[in-house]
Amino acid sequence: MVPLAVEQELASAQYNLGVMYADGWGVPEDDIEAVRLWRLAAEQGFAGAQTNLGIMYVNGDGVPKDDVEALRWFNIAAENGDPKAGSYRDSALMLMSPADISEAQNRARVCMASGYQDCD
Repeated sequence: MVPLAVEQELASAQYNLGVMYADGWGVPEDDIEAVRLWRLAAEQGFAGAQTNLGIMYVNGDGVPKDDVEALRWFNIAAENGDPKAGSYRDSALMLMSPADISEAQNRARVCMASGYQDCD
């Protein structure tokens, strides 16, 4: 059964339900489901979900570990005003090659320019 808030594409509800799955609050802990829900919210421009996606990619929780993908989402979240995203982005930058940084920045530009339709 899909919660009504998810069906209605309410980004804040998708984000909150993702938090519940990530932390196991009232539902079984499920990082894959948390990522799915955060991606739905992130692709609606929800900055907190974008930051959380980046964290999941850094840690490899619910998705394969991918620093380029993490930096993409931190860049997008920072652009959208999440105050935590900038520090996560800066930490990621220190560990990445110039080529990977460039790739992440390009992915972020494409994703944002497409209105979050081309983020895969």
